[in-house]
Amino acid sequence: MKSRQCCARLRERRSVVMNPLTARQMWAQRSLFCFMLLMSGAIEAGEGLPKELAAKDGAAMVLVPAGEFWMGLPEGEGLDDEQPRHKVYLDAFYIDRFEVTTQQYAGFLASTGWEKPVNWDNVKFPEHADRPVVGVNWSDADAYCRMTARRLPTEAEWERAARDENERKFPWGDARPKTSLALFGQMTQFSYDILKPVGSYPSGAGPYGTFDQAGNVAEWVQDWYDGEYYREGPERNPPGPAQGQYKMTRGGSWSDMPVYLLSASRTTKLPPGTRNGFIGFRCAQSAK
Repeated sequence: MKSRQCCARLRERRSVVMNPLTARQMWAQRSLFCFMLLMSGAIEAGEGLPKELAAKDGAAMVLVPAGEFWMGLPEGEGLDDEQPRHKVYLDAFYIDRFEVTTQQYAGFLASTGWEKPVNWDNVKFPEHADRPVVGVNWSDADAYCRMTARRLPTEAEWERAARDENERKFPWGDARPKTSLALFGQMTQFSYDILKPVGSYPSGAGPYGTFDQAGNVAEWVQDWYDGEYYREGPERNPPGPAQGQYKMTRGGSWSDMPVYLLSASRTTKLPPGTRNGFIGFRCAQSAK
């Protein structure tokens, strides 16, 4: 809005009498400045940016445009730490279309010598190459994203990608989860054979083209846990609490009940060193 007001004022001032050369120079300079302001606003909103891009590890990323959305749940519809329902504004960002796979993570291990995930010896290639990696703790996920010039999404970014401004209950809409939309409710011990290849549920895709934001595996996000953060955090680009005891996961896993697949569900808070067969991750990056 400010950039448009600036341009309007420039048009009004063109009628001021001055030396023709000076006028042309000043108009050119001001026009360039105005153009830069307009472009910066467009980039912030996501205008003119590619809808998809490929990350350093080859992962497909989708654009989530800037805008407001309602985060959390109304009183009486969720747990205390999922309330209050509050408005959040986010700048444009990119998020992985799919959860990070075992194949992608194997490349990270080979190039860094990083500690292997739990159950890694049970991964069979190529059979499990397209399954989401699990057995990683928060630091593992954070390191992978940073090594590929990305980062973990914030809770707000993750929820925005899954809900959009229409407050859909699940990534696909408001319909209750069923087996054609997501992998959930599996009452058995973990093995990589249980997991589905990423992107196996196109009918369960989110509003911006993400897959498996409900079910398959839960996902680490950037934020520390704070039960009061929804009440105390900033409205614009909330980065999450500065410190805490637990890190947040989102999305629900292959073993969870439908209520944990809600896009607003703060699925589980865990010590950041936790490694198990339920949690994986995806990465994000700012659009600027």
